[in-house]
Amino acid sequence: MSKIAIIRIRGGIGVPKTVRDTMDMLQLKKKNNCVVRVATPTLKGMVQKVKDYIAYGEIDEETFKLLETKKESENFYRLQNPLGGFERKGIKLDFNAGGVVGYRGIKINELIKKMVQNGSKKKN
Repeated sequence: MSKIAIIRIRGGIGVPKTVRDTMDMLQLKKKNNCVVRVATPTLKGMVQKVKDYIAYGEIDEETFKLLETKKESENFYRLQNPLGGFERKGIKLDFNAGGVVGYRGIKINELIKKMVQNGSKKKN
């Protein structure tokens, strides 16, 4: 089965309780947290519920190995804002409309690489 990377893009102010609870179940408690899960029907339902607050898509092996360098003590990855910023239309619009959130397909790999690169440049 394919793996799906899920990144929390938006913060927690004004988020409905049902969405907040779903984010907690996905272990996306803070902005820029990322999790990688196997695509199951249950996961797809959870992702559909929170799609206005996250970016998600299929992750490849190369990006997954790069992401392993950012692993926290539990099952999530802590990332930085992407190098060069998010897409032009911001974090409130869907990816298909020029924004960031929602389904990105394989383009999630580009976003993850930008977020990991920014974190490594800050350490230097």
